[in-house]
Amino acid sequence: MWYICVHLFQYSFKFMTQIVIGRTPEKQKLDAIMQSKQAQFLAVYGRRRVGKTYLIRQYLSKQMVFDLSGQKEASLEIQMENFFAEYLLRTKSKRQKTAPANWQEAFQLLNNYLIRIAKTKKNIVVFLDEMPWMDTPKSNFISALEHFWNQYASKIDNLLLVACGSASSWILKKLIRARGGLYNRVTQRIKLKPFTLDETKLFLQANHIQLTPQLITEIYMVMGGIPHYLKEIKPGQSTAQIIDALCFKESGLLLDEYDQIYYSLFKNASTHISIVNTLAKHHYGLTQHALVQVSKLPQGSISKALVELEDCDFISTGIPFDKKKKDTIYRLTDNYSLFYNKFIKNVKAKTNWQSIYNSAVYKSWCGYAFENICFLHVPQIQKALGIAGITSNINAWFFAGNANYNGAQIDMLIDRADKCVTICEVKYTEGNFALNKKEAEKLQQRRAVFKNITNTKKNIFTTLITLHKPVINAYYLQEFQTYITHEQLFTDN
Repeated sequence: MWYICVHLFQYSFKFMTQIVIGRTPEKQKLDAIMQSKQAQFLAVYGRRRVGKTYLIRQYLSKQMVFDLSGQKEASLEIQMENFFAEYLLRTKSKRQKTAPANWQEAFQLLNNYLIRIAKTKKNIVVFLDEMPWMDTPKSNFISALEHFWNQYASKIDNLLLVACGSASSWILKKLIRARGGLYNRVTQRIKLKPFTLDETKLFLQANHIQLTPQLITEIYMVMGGIPHYLKEIKPGQSTAQIIDALCFKESGLLLDEYDQIYYSLFKNASTHISIVNTLAKHHYGLTQHALVQVSKLPQGSISKALVELEDCDFISTGIPFDKKKKDTIYRLTDNYSLFYNKFIKNVKAKTNWQSIYNSAVYKSWCGYAFENICFLHVPQIQKALGIAGITSNINAWFFAGNANYNGAQIDMLIDRADKCVTICEVKYTEGNFALNKKEAEKLQQRRAVFKNITNTKKNIFTTLITLHKPVINAYYLQEFQTYITHEQLFTDN
């Protein structure tokens, strides 16, 4: 009986660890890929700590026949030893005594193994994780991979080859946008993004953590939807305890995570960090020209780093309403990077989060952080407005002012294909937001400036996005057509 109980516990635990929370579109795509009758080459990329490895290993565990991770800054010899160890584990071979000398030999061994095992299984998956780290100098990794896929793997109809890595720029340049022998060879791609608010709630519930949507929103402001960070949260803790333990205690995961993120992803990470630090001080973003002026970094290095930062979901871009591509705004949208620069970066010894939590500085920062969450949940906002099926562009708009009109700024504007524009007014208040006369006049003035300066003929709607249901007074009825609460952001997109 004791043996049976232990066996059942082990089986139950194994089953539980294979559950993948959320990720509905990604799981549907993987299911479709596995139904294919042809060999598939899937590239998976995204920000570090976002759960790429977990998704593939857990969701495709039954089909996995080879699983190899690149080792950072390791020599070709060490990479080959790692490959050989996995090869021996999978094949249980006693004939092969020495590790391959190079990737060409390694992929030949892999091909021989796959040909044998492909006959015994409906689907087989080869997972090459952290592939950018395999591509060491003078290793000819890409050349060997090209030959392996073109000559062998592409002919195994029930094979899925998965290439994964946090260095998204490498995945995009060397695989997806390749111009050599791998040109147009990647048949599928998944860019894994951080959890949405809804997925964050499901993840926490699966870990027996019960928090209200408002408290989850507060946590999301600090660390975003990064599973590796969220799994550190313990049941029974308040948000103050959670943030204090992770961000301000000596052993806190997020206390010194910042530099590690960027240096693990980029070769010249100091440039990327300088850009992020600069954008952290300019909540509403900067053009590339302004960024060069403020950061004092060379134009060339900034251009490349901006592309890489956007590929990894640290920043986002947008062209303001009625502007051109040269006016593109670069905005820092990685929640943890924003929080780190504001509160952790210059933390003093024995800082207590509770003292910061009750400060006016934090309350003010929450307004911007909540606004950032809205930008990260545009599909949920469109769904709440009933315009999910209408093609839209999400813009900002800024006018410096002139002799006739005062300056005005709209932080979130939905430019719709149905001849309408929705201006979103985002307010973060603990209680029910009540619009007063002074604020109503500001909204009227801003709307008038926008209409006159842009000369738009589109119908203009104004929507309030806030934590709780607002007070429906005369000013609200005069200025807003509808409102969205933070709970409506907790939906599957």
